[in-house]
Amino acid sequence: MKRIGVTGHRNIPGELHAYVRAAIRAAFHGHGGGALEALSSLAVGADTLFADIALACGAELTVVVPSDDYEDGFADPAELARYRALKDRATREVRLSFAHATDEAYYAAGAYIADNCDRLLAVWDGRPARGRGGTGDIVHYARTLGKPVTVIWRDGVARP
Repeated sequence: MKRIGVTGHRNIPGELHAYVRAAIRAAFHGHGGGALEALSSLAVGADTLFADIALACGAELTVVVPSDDYEDGFADPAELARYRALKDRATREVRLSFAHATDEAYYAAGAYIADNCDRLLAVWDGRPARGRGGTGDIVHYARTLGKPVTVIWRDGVARP
């Protein structure tokens, strides 16, 4: 089974939404056939967008939950509902052993995804992470492992 993981920003500029969706969809359609597993922490933004597309493309979803209190980080009730709905559709759930959602927990979740995928999609503006465990950190980690990383972003577009 081919495994595709995701890391990405929570805030994707509106002008990039269609571009990001198309690139993620192309990655799933261009994987070469066979069974697919998609790995995501289902954070707001790139992670949930990736999960929606993965499920629509017939992939099995594996959710990587960074901490016991991860759901507390969803301030918007609609985003929490979306997270729960996607988690309910997942084939597998991996719970990390962190009690609280800290930068360390987020880094560990991203590292787990990088460790366990064949290819990492990064919805990333190319800039350094804003906190440990951010997209830039996980891209760097995956590259040190020799994992193929596909960056999805358009030059000249700034992240909010």
